[in-house]
Amino acid sequence: MALFNRRDKDPKAARQAGGGAEAQALAERPSGELARKGFSMTVGALEAALLKEFPAEDAESWDRTGVLVGERALPVRKVAVALDPTVAAIREAAQNGANVLVTHHPAFLAAPDAFAPEPSAALCPGAGVWAAIQGQVALMDFHTALDVSPRAARVLPGMLGLTFKGTFAEPLASSRKKGYGQVCEVRANDAPETLGRLAARCTSVFGRQPRVWGDFDAPVRTAVTATGSAGSLGRACLGLGADVLVCGEVKYHDALELSAAGLSVIELGHDVSELPLVAVLAEALLRVGVPDDRIVAIDQSANWAYPEAIRI
Repeated sequence: MALFNRRDKDPKAARQAGGGAEAQALAERPSGELARKGFSMTVGALEAALLKEFPAEDAESWDRTGVLVGERALPVRKVAVALDPTVAAIREAAQNGANVLVTHHPAFLAAPDAFAPEPSAALCPGAGVWAAIQGQVALMDFHTALDVSPRAARVLPGMLGLTFKGTFAEPLASSRKKGYGQVCEVRANDAPETLGRLAARCTSVFGRQPRVWGDFDAPVRTAVTATGSAGSLGRACLGLGADVLVCGEVKYHDALELSAAGLSVIELGHDVSELPLVAVLAEALLRVGVPDDRIVAIDQSANWAYPEAIRI
């Protein structure tokens, strides 16, 4: 099948012009269906495009955003997406032909002070950086900039069948249209909702049993959803008069005190609440022009398990 149109269709003339197959190939220009689907983007251009989706100014001051490891001038071959840039994920990205790994969490916050070929940062803080350089995989993350993005704000409410009111328990100082903790209402056809029923819905949707603080028969009218760590959201929820906080992770004593104050807590698991954000990253890659067949999703949903889920 001919993939190119030749400027000079005379093979002899092409050879005389400086020849052989190499010179002839250089004289050809792309055309046809395959050429129209060509993809060309550098690592730096990809970073710039994603920063328009998840601006660095929206991120926390302590956070890392964008390219942490890699050469911005290199062309993108394939892009892998994952929640965490573990050594295993970096290696899997390279094995799948990806030279960029886009994640939610950064490879590091404090710069590593040692680098070695270890399987985990627990053994050497720069193990991930070593693996990325060895595998020629650029590492790029958007963390808290992604957390507060409008697209991420719709994820948990949509999955749990809640109506997001468009307001946040902790809005950003720069824009009240972005923030942490989506304030949601129970849909009319689900009322009266209870804490027990909402917790059961979480189990059904995520396939993992959450930890729950509060009376299972307590009515739920207003819920606040948040991926990852709850941080100071619990106090903000009390100020709003919310009935329940659905979050990825909460400190034990915070949950104990919040539930005693009348705010129920459903703790999904940090990664359980954030794994859906990997799909948000993949959709963002499509929007900025990365073809679907150049995106590789790395499954990190089996990092841990409950003993009762294992048959002996």
